[in-house]
Amino acid sequence: MRRASVATLVAKIRNKEKLALKRMLNFNVPPVKNSTGEPVWKVLIYDRFGQDIISPLLSVKELRDMGITLHLLLHSDRDAIPDVPAVYFVMPTEENIDRMCQDLRNQLYESYYLNFISAISRSKLEDIANAAIGANAVTQVAKVFDQYLNFITLEDDMFVLCNQNKELVSYRAINRPDITDTEMETIMDTIVDSLFCFFVTLGAIPIIRCSRGTAAEMVAVKLDKKLRENLRDARNSLFTGDTLGAGQFSFQRPLLVLVDRNIDLATPLHHTWTYQALVHDVLDFHLNRVNLEESTGTESSPAGARPKKKNKKSYDLTMSDKFWQKHKGSPFPEVAESVQQELESYRAQEDEVKRLKSIMGIEGEDEGAISMLSDNTAKLTSAVSSLPELLEKKRLIDLHTNVATAVLEHIKSRKLDVYFEYEEKIMSKSTLDKSLLDMISDPDAGTPEDKMRLFLIYYISSAQAPSEIDLEQYKKALTDAGCNLAPLSYIKQWKAFTKMASAPTSYGNTTPKPLGLLSRVMNTGSQFVMEGVKNLVLKQQNLPVTRILDNLMELKSNPETDDYRYFDPKMLRGIFVVGGGNYIEYQNLIDYIKGKQGKHILYGCSELFNATQFIKQLSQLGQK
Repeated sequence: MRRASVATLVAKIRNKEKLALKRMLNFNVPPVKNSTGEPVWKVLIYDRFGQDIISPLLSVKELRDMGITLHLLLHSDRDAIPDVPAVYFVMPTEENIDRMCQDLRNQLYESYYLNFISAISRSKLEDIANAAIGANAVTQVAKVFDQYLNFITLEDDMFVLCNQNKELVSYRAINRPDITDTEMETIMDTIVDSLFCFFVTLGAIPIIRCSRGTAAEMVAVKLDKKLRENLRDARNSLFTGDTLGAGQFSFQRPLLVLVDRNIDLATPLHHTWTYQALVHDVLDFHLNRVNLEESTGTESSPAGARPKKKNKKSYDLTMSDKFWQKHKGSPFPEVAESVQQELESYRAQEDEVKRLKSIMGIEGEDEGAISMLSDNTAKLTSAVSSLPELLEKKRLIDLHTNVATAVLEHIKSRKLDVYFEYEEKIMSKSTLDKSLLDMISDPDAGTPEDKMRLFLIYYISSAQAPSEIDLEQYKKALTDAGCNLAPLSYIKQWKAFTKMASAPTSYGNTTPKPLGLLSRVMNTGSQFVMEGVKNLVLKQQNLPVTRILDNLMELKSNPETDDYRYFDPKMLRGIFVVGGGNYIEYQNLIDYIKGKQGKHILYGCSELFNATQFIKQLSQLGQK
């Protein structure tokens, strides 16, 4: 019984945040299940922060079911709708408060339900009160709530602090050489505010472990202080009453491991081989939505005509997409094969419906026809009733065919399978079958950025930095390949100053096992021409972040974690990366926890970046 409740506590942060949003949209009253009455129609006014929190959790249909007829940005031009209540969901910034006060003065709506993503200060609350008095609208301000929802949940077991203004808490922002103490305090306060909101929503006080002498330690000290202060104020504590079940506060304590991005700079640069991480690496994918440019065919435009614009299509990769949920952590060739199998299964079902329809249209009155008719009526009725399910299956097949095809184009044009395999060998200290210089110099292998990522991984993973002569040779090859050397300048400084210079992070000693080229998905009827792409199978190995969590969770003695600070009993786990995270680490943690029965995990990060975004930050740090 105790274990089941722990599972509920940790694995469903997504459900908890979604429930809190639904409650808010229902005027801060819990929605009544199976209510047949019409919802109260209302408008939702949010800022970009509110939009980012809501969009991965609630679809337009779900908002409509909650009575939301319009959802509008706070700072857009909005017409007055005087007979409709408005639910606001915004950050308590000066700019937002001013605009809300303006809405009150302009009497835009019937009533105002003001919800703040983070706690609003007393002075700003007084500004709203004064505006309401001035506009004679005190009775129209129905409710004012602090929601403590300042984080974005992307999966049942993954969250990120922000999408808007993420450069303010980025790896670059934290590691700038000219950063002032005041600027650092502001960054740490922003991260702590979001983590505090996360634990209020989770309804649990964490035990905090962190590395010493890092930004992660600064976050830990501040979060510990903020939690203590809230617990001390018994009357206003956010961790008592209905947020915590009996005994939960005493026994079910989440372990929060705070790690600094600097413990592992290679993984964010690593070319990957699993579906979700690949989509994030090579496509435009954020907040669970992927945007694709669709080619409009090869027909030539008439001379002098404008070239045709590429169609842009967006797809939501959600919890309800069973294919995505099953395969997002799978190696890409397996995904391509599964899409093909799903397509063949769909075509067989479609052919069966067509066959039954043609039988049902048999002409003539002979006994055989009538007997076939009665036998097949039930079958056709069953087939027709499953038609909506079939159409949804077709929609998902089309979606993943398009997404996987776009990914495959990148793999083939940039030889990403070769990069992935080569980097795995570097990180696991295996024998290389081709020299690094040859990889960098090969004009057909990858973009300049791919080559720079590969070299940085080699440089970071090496126990000993290459000699100046060798380094000059590499730099010349990188420059000739069109690479910007600024990221290397930063990594050189970083390696010189970090403790890891003498003991580089270990990435295990396993390499992906090639199974030869693909067979099944290369048949002539396949959607995916995988010829030449390696069918690499992943071997489970723990990345540094996963290994740290394993040491602390299983109470193992290890030099890597023995000096981790302890703030404040062992049930539920989570790891948070200060300075940014990625889907590669997330998937590695998910794979790790599958072998730990009855245990659950959450992965969080101050921002979510792909290698392109990370290398841009390194480049900015390395510029003179």
